[in-house]
Amino acid sequence: MKNWWQQVQARIQAIPEAKPEESILFRVLTQSLVSVGILATDLAAETQLALWAIPLSAIGACWSWHRRRKKNVGFKFLLAIAMTIVLFSFFAKMFGNAQSGDNRLLLAEFLIQIQVLHSFDLPRRKDLGYSMIIGLVLLSVASTLSQTMLFGVMLLIFLAIALPVLMLDYCSRLGIDVVKLERTSFKKVNFRVLPAIFAIVVALGLVLFAFMPRLPGYQLRMFPVSSPVSVHERFDNRVINNPSIASSGEPRAGIRGGGTGQGRSQQGDPEAEFYAGFGDKINQNQRGKLKPRAIMRVRSQTEGFWRVMAFDRYTGQGWEVSRNDKTQTVKRLPWSYRFILPTPVSVNRTREVVQTFSIISDMPNLLPALDRAREVFFPTDEIAIDPEAGLRSPINLGNGITYSVVSAVPYRDRTLLRLNSMKAEYPQNSPHLQIPSNIAQQIAAETNRILATSENSLAADYEKALYLGQYLKQRYRVRQDFERLKPDEDLVLAFLKNKGGDRDHFSTALTVMLRSIGVPARLVAGYAPGQFNPFTGLYIVRNTDAYAMTEMFVPRMGWFTIDPIPGHELIPPSVEDYQPFSLLQRFWNWVAGWLPLPVTAWISEVIRIVGNAIGAFLALFTQGLQGFFTATLIIIGSSMLVWLMGQGWQKWRTYQRMRKLAPMERLYQQMLVQLASQGYQKNSADTPLEYARSTKKIQSEDRSTAIREISEAYVRWRYGREKPEIEQLRQRLKVLKSRPRVR
Repeated sequence: MKNWWQQVQARIQAIPEAKPEESILFRVLTQSLVSVGILATDLAAETQLALWAIPLSAIGACWSWHRRRKKNVGFKFLLAIAMTIVLFSFFAKMFGNAQSGDNRLLLAEFLIQIQVLHSFDLPRRKDLGYSMIIGLVLLSVASTLSQTMLFGVMLLIFLAIALPVLMLDYCSRLGIDVVKLERTSFKKVNFRVLPAIFAIVVALGLVLFAFMPRLPGYQLRMFPVSSPVSVHERFDNRVINNPSIASSGEPRAGIRGGGTGQGRSQQGDPEAEFYAGFGDKINQNQRGKLKPRAIMRVRSQTEGFWRVMAFDRYTGQGWEVSRNDKTQTVKRLPWSYRFILPTPVSVNRTREVVQTFSIISDMPNLLPALDRAREVFFPTDEIAIDPEAGLRSPINLGNGITYSVVSAVPYRDRTLLRLNSMKAEYPQNSPHLQIPSNIAQQIAAETNRILATSENSLAADYEKALYLGQYLKQRYRVRQDFERLKPDEDLVLAFLKNKGGDRDHFSTALTVMLRSIGVPARLVAGYAPGQFNPFTGLYIVRNTDAYAMTEMFVPRMGWFTIDPIPGHELIPPSVEDYQPFSLLQRFWNWVAGWLPLPVTAWISEVIRIVGNAIGAFLALFTQGLQGFFTATLIIIGSSMLVWLMGQGWQKWRTYQRMRKLAPMERLYQQMLVQLASQGYQKNSADTPLEYARSTKKIQSEDRSTAIREISEAYVRWRYGREKPEIEQLRQRLKVLKSRPRVR
């Protein structure tokens, strides 16, 4: 036994010692790189891992520095055991969290724990390299979790530290004594170029980011969902929990309107925080304005109207959900937080669009989503869908809730919509044709009068709806001074009489006007797309983005929105055919907000022309073999043209540069260019006379003599100020233009 132990000790002693990395600066910068990665992950995931990870990692780095020349066999054994425990803990948490479908945070936590343990054993440059890789991976994880511009700041800091780290790492790989470089103030390494390299990398990255094609994302069927939420109470799917409503049903102070029909803005409250259009009943006889605040961030493959709920019964001064008792509860699949929703049958072409909503403020238990949601990934066991396709959850939405929705969003084919809505017949008992009998005749008469003003024949209901919406936009205006209605006064009649009203009054008026002529319509409330941030790829949605629109029914195709509010697009944003460079357009829209209108109009036209040309070119690849060959010829021809233009540009630049030189300098440079084009490039380390002597071995006697004479004249002019015989030397230069004969 003793001999065995002695043999083990002898083998351990025979292990060659690894050459440690002696540079303190290299270690400090590497540790800073890792700390930035940990902090970026913390900020993106809104955790507090950095509070213990960064100090412990720094302590480990100090320990490694002091023990860098020791074998530390026993300590490494303990570290190996600790890393094994961390690995098993990671797998246990991952499988336990499998239903949520988002293990990025678990991966980040695992890497941070490994890095903390690894920081206690960093003797060599290679070990520091592992830490650099972990820092880069953590930053990459943070980029997928981040929803704010703060990640951009962390990315710039990481890049600023990474550049000198890479230079020091490269010096260490080459065997250069970095410690000696530190003591001599890096005289042998030009660190002054780092700011220029930093600027070039940032500029190049922004250009690539803007022009990089955006392929359809979310190819995997697991989407971001927050941690599971336990609901102990029984889920009553008929209840809408609006933060603006107290338990008594009266509006709380600071609320603009109420969700139960009884809500009104407080008389002394100039601003409120919650939109009045979310509840089983809403009263539009109110005034006031919302105090802006961000409520959610949305990542979506396309922008659109984040639909919340719809109303089918008009009450004269507001709306209500008349079929609330027919709301259906949907249970999730047992193995994931995926809810499959019933979807109506439609002949229209649709596109699958995935959205992820991250809630950052208190909201009702209503789930915003694009129209025609068919799958929902939500962290509860149940959700509900009402007869108007509104989604409800058992809990109120609040800060930290994340869920994803997959919608089959329809394309708006105006031809099909017109054909399917022409002379359409609707059931008379439809709840979407309801209108108070005391106003039906008046509204119908005014609606028909407006339709009669059209210069074109309006046979299709869809065309009638578009015309009415456009008419309200152009002839009526948003009024902030509308008077509160009397109890027996109708909202739509007052709106038509006063030639305007509040924003949502436009949608109410259009909905009721369509019903008065027999077209099914309903009021839908939700949020505008919000402000798109091209750097994070997220839409920032605020409470002030909430408003109501009109939805009209088209047989065999479903419901389609129309926005009659002045200043809004008549047809809200929806899906378009695939545009790989759509981010560039959004980036330009963001920049255009800061430029004068004439400038933006001119640049927009240029962008439109270039975009159409690129789109036409890419479409050739979808037109069969002939289109493929056409596109190939265009690529070859364009490449040849670019090459010829490049050659011409180089010659023009050379000509311009030569013009500015002294005659003798120009003559000598012309000789070098001529010889380089023939394959006799001058080495930058050679002097003119050395180059002339080297060509004597491979050139003919006449050519070598001409090279020698021109080189000697150039040296005498350059260093001896001797005036050369330019004309005679030009004649000698002509000898070099002939085809060379190699000895």
